[in-house]
Amino acid sequence: MDIFTSLKVSSSALTVQRYRMNIISSNLANIETIKTKEGGPYKRKEIVVSSEDVSGNFQQILDSKLAGAIKEVKIQGYIDDNRPPVAKYDPSNPEADPDGYVRYPNINIIEEITNLTMASRNYESNVTVISTTKRLALQTLEIGK
Repeated sequence: MDIFTSLKVSSSALTVQRYRMNIISSNLANIETIKTKEGGPYKRKEIVVSSEDVSGNFQQILDSKLAGAIKEVKIQGYIDDNRPPVAKYDPSNPEADPDGYVRYPNINIIEEITNLTMASRNYESNVTVISTTKRLALQTLEIGK
């Protein structure tokens, strides 16, 4: 794998983790949203990610076939979590149903914070990979002097 492929793979991972952190932030911001335009409580969102072959010049493609598949990640979009909303008894709330229950989003704050921590650490790891790759490239250029 050459330097540019390494940078491309890591930068695709940075994009995915940034998008993941944005979705998690949206989930946390809407943890108390009980009424949306679509009706009902806010639905927790998750991103959908896939791996794709790294496209490049002939040498890069040949190297990837010989050395094993090198993949980058791509965001396919996001999906709504299908877990049912959480019902809390609050008969004084104007959004309560006839039995006095209000439907709240299906967001677990511990799960979201854990996912945010994992995304943040993954982001930091890929920044480290990019920094190391750049440092190696500069050291390689120094050898030629």
